Amino acid sequence: MTKHSPFRYFKTSPEIIRLAVMLYVRFPLSLRNVEDLLHERGIEISHETVRFWWNRFGPMLAAEIRRNRVSRMRSYSNWQWHLDEVFVKINGETHYLWRAVDHEGEVLESYVTKRRDRKAALKFLRKAMKRYGGPEVVVKDKLRSYGAAMKVVGNADRQETGRWCNNRAENSHLPFRRRERAMLRFRQMRCLQKFAAVHSSVHNHFNQERHFYSRDNFKLNRTAALAEWRQLLSA
Repeated sequence: MTKHSPFRYFKTSPEIIRLAVMLYVRFPLSLRNVEDLLHERGIEISHETVRFWWNRFGPMLAAEIRRNRVSRMRSYSNWQWHLDEVFVKINGETHYLWRAVDHEGEVLESYVTKRRDRKAALKFLRKAMKRYGGPEVVVKDKLRSYGAAMKVVGNADRQETGRWCNNRAENSHLPFRRRERAMLRFRQMRCLQKFAAVHSSVHNHFNQERHFYSRDNFKLNRTAALAEWRQLLSA
């Protein structure tokens, strides 16, 4: 069966669409900031066009990145997960963004709920384990909902809790917080869930952790990540 390109009905080239989506999701820019940056490159579009492109193609690009990552992760076991939740305001009401981070600081799963109880923690854990499998060690804070949920899934003896042990998860919240401020927060729970999933995948793809590499290796990894991005959703 022939695979059709998702860009086939659009007059704008796929390269420009990918560039607009990358600028908006990866960097803390507003829709109008992206419009101005593309204008400097000679590309005349409206900020509403950028909004439509990111809503249409952002989940597709993130899904392909996530699919490639999951296929690579199946070759080795999940050594350590870090679990934490972020408080997010939606129209003045507090919601919770649950996040699972691996030992390298890359976000595995994001899930939005209205409550922070055992039922929400259990649903989040099952969703993450269904996609990535079970971890050997789970590092968490002192929230009791995690312990109650892990007894149900059978990971009660794999928990670790301690001071500064969960810094991986705490530091991984910073890119999302910067992006949240640039977007002037969220107005719907559905929009938060959608953007959090897309943002985490795109951030993982371009996160090279430059402080661990020499300048030459960092440039090679950055070039490879950008080249792989340009090939996403190709027919």
